[in-house]
Amino acid sequence: MKRHVVAAALAASVAFTGSAMAQSFDLQSVFGLNVPSIGPSPVNWADKVRLMTAGEIDIKVHGAGDFVPPFEVFGAVSTGAIPMGFDWIGYWAGTIPVANLIGSMPFGPTPEIALGWMFNGGGLEIIQKAYDPHGVKIIPCHLVVPEAGGWFNKEINTAEDLKGLNMRIAGLGGKALAKLGANTQLVPAGEIYVSLETGRIDAAEFSAPQLDKGFGFQKIVKNYYFPGWHQPSSWDSIIVNMDVWNGFSEDQQRIMVEACKANITENMADQLNAQVSAIEEIEAAGATVKRFPDEVLAAMRTAAAEVMQEEAANDPIFKEAYESLTAYIDRTARWAELQALPR
Repeated sequence: MKRHVVAAALAASVAFTGSAMAQSFDLQSVFGLNVPSIGPSPVNWADKVRLMTAGEIDIKVHGAGDFVPPFEVFGAVSTGAIPMGFDWIGYWAGTIPVANLIGSMPFGPTPEIALGWMFNGGGLEIIQKAYDPHGVKIIPCHLVVPEAGGWFNKEINTAEDLKGLNMRIAGLGGKALAKLGANTQLVPAGEIYVSLETGRIDAAEFSAPQLDKGFGFQKIVKNYYFPGWHQPSSWDSIIVNMDVWNGFSEDQQRIMVEACKANITENMADQLNAQVSAIEEIEAAGATVKRFPDEVLAAMRTAAAEVMQEEAANDPIFKEAYESLTAYIDRTARWAELQALPR
């Protein structure tokens, strides 16, 4: 009840507009709104919700830090201090272990398989069970293509080269690299450039080339590695305080979900082309684009498998999601094999 009162007091204001009562809600993103691709995503979603509800729901989107620091958005939504947030799901892994799997499953699903599992393969139902105790509704709302493997201030020729490396990397990939001897840490997006520039870290992964280029990493680090083994697909989401969510009608709730599906489609439409263009610009700036050696990728795969088995043993919802997603990947792999064309 207390959470409902706080959410009602701080989350929504009601204004009379014509013959309808328009409800206004604040949403804070964990990202700056000017970050390429991902920054405008919650704004685009809010626009769709406003359109689809004929103005009944007006969501005012705020950037990172406007109300609380980026890594406090989940807690603020949970308590009702902020009614809504936009996130990379993996940021909340310390509170919700399965968020690590959904945010970044090393050597995991491609975007189209992740999409199928999430909305048609039972994924969302499993994940919501982990969010329920925190009073948060989750709506997957932005699907990211495979990321880059990261920026390194030295060449990575063998797995031994990872030992002692200070690297910004999030999620299960970070735990896998730690097994290989790297010193991993999570640095907020807005601090990565300075951390690389000052030598606080030796390497960093953030996202796909389109976003990396916008942060200017190519200006200070010259080794840009692929593939994005740690995050072949990843989810950003809208999170809503559950008391606020339950205050919406069923039609309004459905509109918010459908607006996210439309947001995902719009976001995916030209991502591949955008990544190629970004890589060309990164190379023009003097960075060298290369692949990790197969030996290094094999070591990463082995370490990642160990990490996921350990996580599954420690959390039943992680285990359920991991087994469900792995089975979905294995089942749908046959389609790709049958459709594979010779090159």
